[in-house]
Amino acid sequence: MRFLLLTISFLFFISCNTNTTKTLDIGTYRGVLQVQDNQELPFIFEVKNDSLLTIFNADEIITVDEITYKNDSVVIQTPVFEGYIIAKIEENSLKGSFIKPSLDQIVPFEAMKSDNRFSSKKEAAINITGNWETVFSADHKVDTYLAKGIFTQTNNKVTGTFRTTTGDYRYLEGVVDGDSLKLSTFDGAHAFLFTAKVTDSTLNGYFYSGNHWKEPFTAKLNNEYELPNEENLTFIKNGYEYFDFSFPDTRGRVVSIRDPEFKNKVVILQIMGTWCPNCLDESKFLVNYIKDNPNKDLQIIALAFEEAKTREIAYERIKRFKKRIGIEYPVLLAQFGNLANKTLAQQKLPMLNHIISYPTTIFMDKKGKVRKIHTGFNGPATGEKYTEFTKDFEVFVNELLNEN
Repeated sequence: MRFLLLTISFLFFISCNTNTTKTLDIGTYRGVLQVQDNQELPFIFEVKNDSLLTIFNADEIITVDEITYKNDSVVIQTPVFEGYIIAKIEENSLKGSFIKPSLDQIVPFEAMKSDNRFSSKKEAAINITGNWETVFSADHKVDTYLAKGIFTQTNNKVTGTFRTTTGDYRYLEGVVDGDSLKLSTFDGAHAFLFTAKVTDSTLNGYFYSGNHWKEPFTAKLNNEYELPNEENLTFIKNGYEYFDFSFPDTRGRVVSIRDPEFKNKVVILQIMGTWCPNCLDESKFLVNYIKDNPNKDLQIIALAFEEAKTREIAYERIKRFKKRIGIEYPVLLAQFGNLANKTLAQQKLPMLNHIISYPTTIFMDKKGKVRKIHTGFNGPATGEKYTEFTKDFEVFVNELLNEN
């Protein structure tokens, strides 16, 4: 932690010998994060003016409006998430770090004016459009997990995502250069790079997350492949008839599912965290749903499991999350600290067999009985799967609301 603070101080005050404040030049930049194996994780952003920029990942456009300056340095705070970029402004370029304070992670960052995410030196040898049956960390029995690659390729350009049993990797964008695939995304929480060698039916490569994680993956083309059903992974254990909890809101008021305001109501319970991109996608969906379908018999409650080092920091992140997205339903603090061990999180909700994903969404009928538990969230980057989810969600919630 001391190293992190010293690094931030050095970067931000590196040029205190000038009273002139530099600001970002308007234009399109290619940002690069340095990850393992000397690999570059690129993303594109456009500076609109000195207080506004946008980050692009395929169809996703992220508006960034929290930008501050000190002499010739800039801090770019990504929206919703805690991650931020701190850099020295040079002529048509930036150089500094991407920082996630709660995890003490620092990733080298630089940017220069360009609109080219990945360069393609060769024509694509293969078109990878389709569905790919994928296994991550196949040689590590404990860490192995399944995924479904969903990709669309036009000439060299590729967009798509990987779906897993616990959510998706959101908007990926990249190229096929000869027989090499490169995909990346950056949103302030995710900093992902995928590289692979491609044949007409296989992908073999590596997944990099920031500069702290690397794992192999293999995939084979299989347009009929489907992942296990997300509604069969998490369930109420025997001996627990009802779901029960009591946690504080950001004012310190303890809220319980037994409170009168939830009696005889359909309740959607969202197990989430403000650090979680899939939770962000689901939260946006829920906010829009209740805005378009107001109903006094429907209540949403979020239980936040926060990667914050203190309760106060956790509360501030929840408040920021609610404000940025427009959440009006309760978001309660279930846990803060290191969430790497989901067993500790599961202890907060002992009626569940396990928590394997953020988000996990629990649907309760008007009598308080759990009717369905959905693990993970298929966000808009998954295309047809997201459309299918939204239709199923609306039908099921309406069924619960129409019950006596």
